[in-house]
Amino acid sequence: MRFSSRVDMGEPNAIAQAEIAAARHGTKLRKLNDSNPTRFGLAPRILSEEYDANPRGPLMARRALANFLNERNSFDSHGASRIDADSLYVLSSTSQAYSWLFKLLCDPGDIVLAPKPGYPLIASIAKLEGVTTMDYRLQYDGSWFIDTAEVEALLEADTRHHIRALVVINPNNPTGSYVKPGERERFVELCRKYEVAIIADEVFYDYDLKPFAGNARWAGEKGVLTFALDGFSKMLAAPHAKVGWIQVSGPQEDVEQAQRRLDVIADDYLPMGDLIATRIPELLALAPEQTALVKQRVQNNFHMVQRILEQRPEHLVSMLRAEGGWNVLLRFPAVVDDDTMVLSLIERHGLSGQPGYFFDLASDGYLTVSLLPEPEELTHRIDEVLDTIAMLCKA
Repeated sequence: MRFSSRVDMGEPNAIAQAEIAAARHGTKLRKLNDSNPTRFGLAPRILSEEYDANPRGPLMARRALANFLNERNSFDSHGASRIDADSLYVLSSTSQAYSWLFKLLCDPGDIVLAPKPGYPLIASIAKLEGVTTMDYRLQYDGSWFIDTAEVEALLEADTRHHIRALVVINPNNPTGSYVKPGERERFVELCRKYEVAIIADEVFYDYDLKPFAGNARWAGEKGVLTFALDGFSKMLAAPHAKVGWIQVSGPQEDVEQAQRRLDVIADDYLPMGDLIATRIPELLALAPEQTALVKQRVQNNFHMVQRILEQRPEHLVSMLRAEGGWNVLLRFPAVVDDDTMVLSLIERHGLSGQPGYFFDLASDGYLTVSLLPEPEELTHRIDEVLDTIAMLCKA
């Protein structure tokens, strides 16, 4: 596997080697240059615990997270192997995880493949890291599928080996499509052949709506170096709970090389603070109930929107098949311009929205709708959309 040249992986000097050897033998060295005030009774009393920086995040938090994930995985059908706390990196968000992984895998000017339609955040973070994104397309023929032949052609044409990572969103936002077993198998083959890592964003995985059989998490994938992302923002429906994590898996040598470098990046940016980390076990205990609550809301609203549209076919609005997530795509007559549609919603109803081109859909006539509102409010919003479309179609 190829990694970026950004991370300084020079051999440790003689002193660092002696310190490493002492740690391996269980000897805890004191340090003349120790500038950690928590070791000398100088921290505030409410933060009196000794701070022991670990680049992967506090061990207590990672152990609690590993236990939670292992218990959750025992109910999954894909039989993932047991997770060790050392395979996890705890950080403040999946956005930060993308940033770290682009540093790990890409030199400036290198390329990351990302799905389109897709959320624009990936391209924005990549640009901040000096990395280029290249699209691979999701196609729709009654359900969404990935054009794996296009991905193969992009990798074959990359004679200078600038493509360093393939991003998969499982399920994708806004299409709500999971990665199918055949697509996954092909991606693993291609990424192994071309030495490309997989970054799998699975924050919406638990929120299935109308899935096909055979869905599985990428977390724990052994066939190719894989970085699976997840976090509390979607699991707890709490965007202000700034906890995300990376689970590293794949061939052992690739994993070891990746983690050596990722440790350097994580150490430079400092691990998660103990103020947040100490609450992770408490928040994990809330996760099953909270996820179930949100899942029931989005599933019920999904079926409600479907019924409303079926009962009002005269408006020529349909909902594209969504397999999972919090959002759905509505399709309306493409004779109505996307901007005209949303601007009319704002003017007539004080309601704004995101048309399809925000996510690089190839044509007009698409609108994203969140399934999170309370049913009465969502019904009202759908009525306003239908009213606006009817008005524009008559104009």
